[in-house]
Amino acid sequence: MAEKANYIHGVSPDEQTRLQLLNELTNQSFLDFLQLNGYEEVLELGSGLGILCAQVARLLHRGRAVGIELSKAQLGKAPRFPSNLEFVMGDVHELPFDDASFDVVYGRYILEHISNPPGALKEAYRVLRPNGKIYFQENSILWMEFYPSCPHFMHAWKKFAQLQNFLGGDAMIGIKLFDRLKKAGFRNLEISLAPELHTADSPHFKSWITNLIGNLRSAEKKLMEKQFLNASEFLHAINELEEFMMHPQASTYFAWNRISGVK
Repeated sequence: MAEKANYIHGVSPDEQTRLQLLNELTNQSFLDFLQLNGYEEVLELGSGLGILCAQVARLLHRGRAVGIELSKAQLGKAPRFPSNLEFVMGDVHELPFDDASFDVVYGRYILEHISNPPGALKEAYRVLRPNGKIYFQENSILWMEFYPSCPHFMHAWKKFAQLQNFLGGDAMIGIKLFDRLKKAGFRNLEISLAPELHTADSPHFKSWITNLIGNLRSAEKKLMEKQFLNASEFLHAINELEEFMMHPQASTYFAWNRISGVK
């Protein structure tokens, strides 16, 4: 079994709620990014709660969607419909599928959490059919700005990134996608950004800030245990972002890194 990183967020009920919110915020733009025709055999790497995979299945009138997920707790929350949707428990480093099984393989927020992205990409390449398509959307989590500034939160956020790296992940994997996929053998690579630009007047502003707070809270215990933050620093970071969420002139800037390519 390939070595896996220690997942920074955990699978608590609060984290499940945060993931549902993140799906609501980001799924539609990613579905548009996939540009599915409706007949493909599609594999999602690290399907989590399965919400996105179920939405993909609904777009596949003559195809099917398969999600692979290592967490039994996540799989227990996954939808069971539509009928062309399937979930498999397994490791993205060792995919339990034959060579050339899928037309499309994609992943979101998965490479940042695993210890061996090149190994997972090698497996993705193997299970793709010739001319099959690959899609990823990942974090470079330090690409974030606030106005007015939030220095306490940014201090804690940098420690969060350091903790993720310490646990075996990569908080800045997004800016490395072109390098990683090119080395894996994929061609016709195109990079792009999926912006998260929110102001106090925009409809998803509070949801986005709530998601950031949830991110930090999910790692609270590990941040303390590994001495990346003390209790005072953590509390100041959370309080600052909660105050920011109520600021009538607040704005925040972030972008997901995306890439598409062909086998």
